[in-house]
Amino acid sequence: MFKKTFLMLATMVATFISTIVTAIALEDGARTAFEDGIHSAKPGQLGFMEAATPIMAETIAFHDLLLWITGIITLLVTGILVYIFIKFNAKANPVASKTTHNTLLEILWTAVPVLILVLIAVPSFRLMYNQDVIPEADITIKAIGNQWYWTYEYLDYEEIVFDANMLEEGDADYDKHPRLLGSDASVVVPVNKIVRVQVTATDVIHAWAMPAFGVKIDAVPGKLNETWFKATKEGLYYGQCSELCGIRHGFMPIMVEVVSQERYEAWLEEAKVKYASIDAPRLQQYASAQSLTE
Repeated sequence: MFKKTFLMLATMVATFISTIVTAIALEDGARTAFEDGIHSAKPGQLGFMEAATPIMAETIAFHDLLLWITGIITLLVTGILVYIFIKFNAKANPVASKTTHNTLLEILWTAVPVLILVLIAVPSFRLMYNQDVIPEADITIKAIGNQWYWTYEYLDYEEIVFDANMLEEGDADYDKHPRLLGSDASVVVPVNKIVRVQVTATDVIHAWAMPAFGVKIDAVPGKLNETWFKATKEGLYYGQCSELCGIRHGFMPIMVEVVSQERYEAWLEEAKVKYASIDAPRLQQYASAQSLTE
């Protein structure tokens, strides 16, 4: 029994070490300027991307707390099992104990897990509340999932409605973005402003996900879901549809550009002119997307 347990533990440790070594090798060999772990994930990345919103920072802190708790519990239980295997095997302890119960021990193994769960519950409930309760928004944007692209509406400006399709090889600006994450249009928002995002879909269930913001919410036909973010760092951030929505599920990128208030106001003036007449191009794009399923 002891030999089998030792072999199992050794295998687990070897697997863990080989995983880390492989991840480091991939990171050193395949990193690009776009895949920096800040605006999009870098090759071989094991942890979260760098937080760009308070919600994501809180999510990472909660994850780290859970990692410590589960790590300590795993080490403690493993240590107890090893001690039992050595101390109480038939060879070392030929006369088995006839103890049927121990009041103190039963109280401890009931009370300690309860205290651990309370410790986990407090930050968990706080994080859930902060995610679900949307503060007064400075900007409201509607994201509509289509097969297979996104439509965005700036609800404070009726004339700003546009589609965002994935850039394919040969398109202009294709090489300026990570593969499969670049789109021909991006959502532009000002830094340090609360952005409410209303999410729905026209055909099947999609999901609007932005890892650096700590945002992931389903886009359901006939239903309007809501989420929010407050980006604290300027830059171009990448996300993807995170729901299995059809054959081109992996080709629905999301780009959010966080800019200064001055640049945002300038973009608004340009967008009001650029997207003033969008109906015809949108119909053409929809027809093009539908032809892929035929």
